[in-house]
Amino acid sequence: MKWLARIFNKRSNWSIPYLIFLLIFVVLPLVLIFIYAFQDNSGEFSLVNFRKFFASPEDANTFVYSIGIAIITTLLCLILGYPAAYILSNKKLCRSQVMVLLFILPMWVNILVRTLATVALFDFIRIPLAQGALIFGMVYNFLPFMIYPIYNTMSKMDHSYIEAAQDLGANPVTVFRKVVIPLSMPGVMSGIMMVFMPTISTFAIAELLTMNTIKLFGTTIQENINNGMWNYGAVLSLIMLVFILAMEVFSDKKEDSTSNDGGLI
Repeated sequence: MKWLARIFNKRSNWSIPYLIFLLIFVVLPLVLIFIYAFQDNSGEFSLVNFRKFFASPEDANTFVYSIGIAIITTLLCLILGYPAAYILSNKKLCRSQVMVLLFILPMWVNILVRTLATVALFDFIRIPLAQGALIFGMVYNFLPFMIYPIYNTMSKMDHSYIEAAQDLGANPVTVFRKVVIPLSMPGVMSGIMMVFMPTISTFAIAELLTMNTIKLFGTTIQENINNGMWNYGAVLSLIMLVFILAMEVFSDKKEDSTSNDGGLI
């Protein structure tokens, strides 16, 4: 029992269960995706699945269409979420924490439950389930993920910058444009990534809100894996992961440039 006590007395050893979980459920699946992507059906090294993707206009068009839907959803969430986050973080406009809770509360409900509720709503008001319903469902499901990081950044904002700008004679519009927006950019970038990344890879929302009439890239991956085409599904997953990784690197560089500039223009 002494060796067990020595293990748990060292703080760094408490991370061992997390590391085991990370290796099994994160690292191992990524390694398997990479291995399957560069193999053919017989298990030999091959690039045939990559050639199949670039030679398949349907899958390439689905990928481009999914990016377009993700961009539209992200922009709508930003347009709706930024004013909401600003109002919630401004104590003069919103003094009750209940309003903050109401905006964040949907994040506590399973995304499939929220989507099924949206389907029921559209059926009740007799609106056809098509692209409009898909975008509405995307925005409804991912809007809290845009609001919360922006709200969190704004609530921790150093208001001495705002007071200094006001003392120098800046009007409210100038203060908002020159001070509030630059200081809130880290939250904006986090919100964009939190909305864009899951939107481009989702499939359940598209299936439920369009009755499978509109296919997103996540649906294509799911269909290939369900049909036993693991190698091609792994290639599609790898392409999506590389694209998301590139977006993450771009986001990090954007945040670094903002912080190096002091966040103010």
